[in-house]
Amino acid sequence: MASVYGTSITLSIFGQSHSPAIGFSLDGVPAGIAIDTEQVQQLLDRRAPGRSRTATARRETDTVEFIAGLTDGHTNGAPIAGIIRNGDTRSRDYDELRRIPRPGHADYPAYVKYRGYHDVAGGGHFSGRLTAPLCAAGAIACQALESRGICIVAHISSLGTEPILDMPLDPLHLNPSQATLIRANALPCVSTAAASAMHDAILGAKAEQDSIGGIIECAAYGMPAGIGDPMFDGIENRIAQIAFGIPAVKGIEFGAGFQAARMLGSQNNDPYRVSDGEVAVQSNNAGGILGGITTAAPIIWRMAVKPTPSIARTQASIDLEHMSDADLSIHGRHDPCIVPRAVPVAEAACALALMDALLTDEGAAAFTGTTTADDHKD
Repeated sequence: MASVYGTSITLSIFGQSHSPAIGFSLDGVPAGIAIDTEQVQQLLDRRAPGRSRTATARRETDTVEFIAGLTDGHTNGAPIAGIIRNGDTRSRDYDELRRIPRPGHADYPAYVKYRGYHDVAGGGHFSGRLTAPLCAAGAIACQALESRGICIVAHISSLGTEPILDMPLDPLHLNPSQATLIRANALPCVSTAAASAMHDAILGAKAEQDSIGGIIECAAYGMPAGIGDPMFDGIENRIAQIAFGIPAVKGIEFGAGFQAARMLGSQNNDPYRVSDGEVAVQSNNAGGILGGITTAAPIIWRMAVKPTPSIARTQASIDLEHMSDADLSIHGRHDPCIVPRAVPVAEAACALALMDALLTDEGAAAFTGTTTADDHKD
């Protein structure tokens, strides 16, 4: 399994949904970056299960144990490693899924690829549970970027079959009040009314033994211009690669996205002006990226999250042992909507992609604002 990401930093994620623990290793992070482990835990808590009626009833503390890479509150240059122990597992709920695959899940293609040796309990290595170590690693990257004045914010942009829309994030400037509202509302939305309506929609799907999906918008404010490389190491490429590693993500768009195809060039182009001696765009349909390279405007991107495939409704499937048709009613504890818990995952993924790009373009010394003895030689 190719559970590794990155060029200048290398993220490796390991474990399965019901294994004793899951975890990560993050190599290439420069030494000397201050890390607040309580802030890391706060991001993990936003993703953790069992916190509300709109999420799975599985309760996990999601406490990360750092076992390498941090000394006295700073990165020490060694690979950062952390584990998160699994506790509230009920593997018996998945006994029949090796034989009868869940529609919409990875059970059947995994059965073919791994010849039946894959772990089906909780979805194994295909589970959204693996986004917990992704968040832990991403929280490290978030703090490293914050030291550079780069802030990442995400929210639920829309949700449901008759989409409930939230207010969009400011496409040109960081609006601290938006970030405050997202954290304060019952669901991560700017609008309290949208958060309430989304909450009711999720509970409505749950009552019908069904699930719903939605779209998450993520913005990175404060990225300098000139970061990223065409053709295949552009910022869109880097974000898309890690975002598609998040289970249930089925689409990515940047800036105006697919709507740009319905615009005229005069509408889609972002005009330039000089403001306070700096180049500034007047709109941000490009999402802060042109030619794969940052423009210094906020990076705006969205990811489409499908409905949770594990639903209680009876669905048509097959019996692989007898090669016959079969019906499946899925037991266990599952989210009626994955979207709210995926919001911090989007932030974590974005932070890792941007930190990797910055280190690739600038190098470790420039990233941390430090120099080595060789830098002072004539």
